[in-house]
Amino acid sequence: MATYQLNVNGEVKTVDVEADTPLLWVLRDSLDLVGTKYGCGIGECGACTVHIDGKATRSCGKAVSSIGTAKITTIEGLAKDGKLTALQQAWCDLDVPQCGYCQCGQLMSATALLAEKPKPTDAEIDDAMEGNLCRCATYARIRSAIHVAAGN
Repeated sequence: MATYQLNVNGEVKTVDVEADTPLLWVLRDSLDLVGTKYGCGIGECGACTVHIDGKATRSCGKAVSSIGTAKITTIEGLAKDGKLTALQQAWCDLDVPQCGYCQCGQLMSATALLAEKPKPTDAEIDDAMEGNLCRCATYARIRSAIHVAAGN
């Protein structure tokens, strides 16, 4: 085991884990941040998406030893002082989730998109969200919520 200091949601957390432990399991099992979901384990479904230095990243395939001093943001770190982001509010207002399992990863990818492109087109949304799978097929509502949050 090794000790790692991780900057998660603006706080430095210390964990003792094996170097090859996926960040997903460190977040869920060591830090009790269970919003990040396990989906496929191979980075294809997007349920485990977090931000590493602002970039949407699949946490299931990212070894904790590769994180270094990067800033990690999970779904728990989006809302500030109990206030939802515009995107989270749009998600609620448009009833985007059905089963909800993929929604944390969807929100993390959409948040990264809006940080990079504040007024995305449908094509840019589709491109950014392509790796996030939704079994309930709420893709049209996801796109609409992104447009609402962007003020489009």
